[in-house]
Amino acid sequence: MTRFEALLRTDFEGNRTDDVQDVIWEGLDHPEHRERVPDLTALMEDASAPDFERYWACLTLVAWAEPAGYRTVQEATRDPRAAFWYGLDIDRRFSVDRSYGLFSQTAADSHEMAQEKNSSDLLLDLSRSLIRIGDREYFDDRLGDCLATSTVRACLPDVRDVIVRGLESIDAGVRHGFDLPAQLVDLANAVVLVDEELGVDLITRVLHAGPASGGRTMAHAVTGALRSRGPAGRGLAEYLALVGNDHVRSLLAG
Repeated sequence: MTRFEALLRTDFEGNRTDDVQDVIWEGLDHPEHRERVPDLTALMEDASAPDFERYWACLTLVAWAEPAGYRTVQEATRDPRAAFWYGLDIDRRFSVDRSYGLFSQTAADSHEMAQEKNSSDLLLDLSRSLIRIGDREYFDDRLGDCLATSTVRACLPDVRDVIVRGLESIDAGVRHGFDLPAQLVDLANAVVLVDEELGVDLITRVLHAGPASGGRTMAHAVTGALRSRGPAGRGLAEYLALVGNDHVRSLLAG
């Protein structure tokens, strides 16, 4: 049995499994997962190990709210495409890397365990770092939707700044290889729950920045309209109903 198989293809009852995710989520309910942390950290940091194995070791450490996992991903955001895992997890729709989306969702899901392990501050630092590359890297619809309201509130300047940078790159004609407007709208949707007028303003700016990707960006913007309670949100809903396609209008009606 290889080191990877022992750590991530063996459950906590000693049974073999082909699904690494099962071991990761099972570990959330098993204190025994802590016994595997040193070896997982060693695997993640072993440059001679297969990158695929190191990637899953890192994801596991993030899921288990371990500082080593949080710090590794945060450091990678300084130069996202230089990460050892970059290019291993490819999105089928856009044919681009989607690893940071999985890290974003996994980090968000680790919130409760981070509180138990006193690593919440590190989780917030990681979340802020992931937000800051939201105008450059693809998150597979797992960025704005995964952010807790408390995280958005703490990182509001970062969220606003990354949306503005994304708008500037769209205006400059930069090609990103994925639907950046929809991703920026997802971030703005998260802002609506903290500052409705700012969130709606950011959504509107994205919608006016360029083509709405065949209605996909407008469909994402429906979430912001439905989260709103004030006149800004009602104005957004009216705009979407007026210029959106049948799918957008059906989402609004629903």
